[in-house]
Amino acid sequence: MGMADKGLQVFDGKPMVKHVIDRIAPQVNKLIINANRNGETYRSFGYPVFKDVPLDYSGPLAGFLTGLRHCESPWLLTVPCDTPFVSPELVEKLAIALEKEQADLAIACIPSGDGCRIQPVFSLMKKTLRPHLESFLENGGRKIDSWTSTLKTVEVCFNDTHAFENINTPVDLEKYQPASPQPEKRS
Repeated sequence: MGMADKGLQVFDGKPMVKHVIDRIAPQVNKLIINANRNGETYRSFGYPVFKDVPLDYSGPLAGFLTGLRHCESPWLLTVPCDTPFVSPELVEKLAIALEKEQADLAIACIPSGDGCRIQPVFSLMKKTLRPHLESFLENGGRKIDSWTSTLKTVEVCFNDTHAFENINTPVDLEKYQPASPQPEKRS
């Protein structure tokens, strides 16, 4: 989206982040937003907003750490703001797999060719991972897969690939916009 804030781009009549909130809020006890700019606008959705500290734009893992620092429950769910079609079963399926496998982290994946393609920003992790992630970032780590490879991780396959569609560009935004209803013709 260039320099535009993706979460605030209007999709189907409301900001993309509002679509995500509407789909995630019923699945969790508490929701927080991680945003490094436009804090007042994000706060207007009625949830606490936290910036990454330090604000070094070190990628999604910095957002994970921010969430872990403010998480009040045993688990933290992470979901990107540019995915308005998030699965209504996301939390349930990730939690079941995490508990069953006694894993540290459950990551969504979708069918792709002969296997599954992970969607690492759709994850459910134990709050106790905070010190481990802090150490990883302090030692220069930045890649999600490098961090998750050091943990007991379970991948959870979702068949609804549409639920994980990212809207990253103005072209994507236009592509996924629902068609406007056409006015009825009068005879």
